[in-house]
Amino acid sequence: MAKIIVIGSGFSGLSAATYLSAEGHEVHVFEKNSEPGGRARQLNDKGYVFDMGPSWYWMPDVFEKFFADFGYHVSDFYKLSLLNPSFDIVFPKSEVMSVPENYTDLSNLFESIEKGSAMQLDKFMDEAQFKYETGMGSLVYKPGLSLLEFADLDLIKGAFRLQVFTSFRKHVRKFFKDPKLIALMEFPVLFLGAMPQDTPALYSLMNYAGLKLGTWYPEGGFGKVIEGFASVAKLKGAKIHFNAAVEKITIENNLASGVIVDGHHIPCDALIASADYHHVESSLLDEKYRNYKESYWKKKVFAPSCLIFYIGLNRTIDGLRHHTLFFDEDLEKHAIEIYKEPQWPAKPLFYVCCPSKTDDMIAPKGKENLFLLMPLAPGLEDTQELREKYFNLMITRLNKHVQEDIGSLIDYKKSYCTHDFINDYHAYKGNAYGLANTLLQTANLKPSIKNKKIKNLFYTGQLTVPGPGVPPSIISGKVSAAQLITYLNSI
Repeated sequence: MAKIIVIGSGFSGLSAATYLSAEGHEVHVFEKNSEPGGRARQLNDKGYVFDMGPSWYWMPDVFEKFFADFGYHVSDFYKLSLLNPSFDIVFPKSEVMSVPENYTDLSNLFESIEKGSAMQLDKFMDEAQFKYETGMGSLVYKPGLSLLEFADLDLIKGAFRLQVFTSFRKHVRKFFKDPKLIALMEFPVLFLGAMPQDTPALYSLMNYAGLKLGTWYPEGGFGKVIEGFASVAKLKGAKIHFNAAVEKITIENNLASGVIVDGHHIPCDALIASADYHHVESSLLDEKYRNYKESYWKKKVFAPSCLIFYIGLNRTIDGLRHHTLFFDEDLEKHAIEIYKEPQWPAKPLFYVCCPSKTDDMIAPKGKENLFLLMPLAPGLEDTQELREKYFNLMITRLNKHVQEDIGSLIDYKKSYCTHDFINDYHAYKGNAYGLANTLLQTANLKPSIKNKKIKNLFYTGQLTVPGPGVPPSIISGKVSAAQLITYLNSI
């Protein structure tokens, strides 16, 4: 039995800790904040419960698989609701598209917007289903350490169908012409990854996940999901230490020998770093032990940061569903301002979550819980004045949509932006979502899951394989743990 340290208690860290503990190892998780979850923490204040980060529960099978690996079910820890409609999209001229959960209804919606598109949607989804089943069933579990991992006959046969070298933008436009349908299909990669033209068509698997498998909501919010993960980790024997920021990884004889926490050395036999990869390398390791130089990170394409507002209203409002995407301005222009010409956007798209429409436990009785999010290029200036400018911009458009003066109803308000991502998570340039899913940052081309100079140090999380998002982070923890177990079994 080895003593293993995991740095960070986000989804990837808790996942890795659970798999390692289940193998009989002594696992200690060190978390700099006062509760588990990392970006998936919750904010509890004045009777409001806000999910601080993830709010879209997609790919339910990944969560179920995690719990099943330890003899449990999702339902043992939290209750899921299937949202219908899945989400709304607000287009110019106040036109609203409600995206139904039922696939037949979705097909009818497509056909009503563009003749012939229902049949095209079937073809698109057939391809996307293959990518999802292949990608989530096989590709995402590859550690990305050798090209030989892909020397699998079925994978080679299916390589063409995975469309790794086709752009997402071209792929979507092959099926649909109407700008509203294109916006619906492109939003997952735009908000979470990169420009559609720079994203492989492989990621249409996201459309299958969101439109076919459904958009779900965990009762009590994502914090309940984190509680479930932490509970399983503890049930398997892992110990989680809070307010315990790791200051240094110590190395002896080219092996990780422990960590420094609050000035005290805590020894270990192996280590998994679930904290921000760049922070681990630049702040916790001496230069000679790092996988990458600073110049490497500067060349990487990062997914967005974001400006978030957590808002409580003193009464409920009409005209707003659980998820609403405001695409009432030029999508292409905002994308350029995030990815190509980084700057605070002129007329941004944004997203509003109103989970109190689904869950009456996350706001005081008779009140409303809102979460406003605007994607933003990482590394930009972040001031209170800029935050307020964009808050007023978003609220003005939200007022128009709900035909209410939201500002006069505000009972609680807190903002979160680039500086907070840096302070709370050591996020490189204040990024919120990790590395963009571009072709040159896919699979083996992502930062290595393994330290190339220290045999018993591995990485996990959204800056390594398989990539950003909650389900990939859960899988990343499993993949890292498996690599560490292989190493321990070899010595």
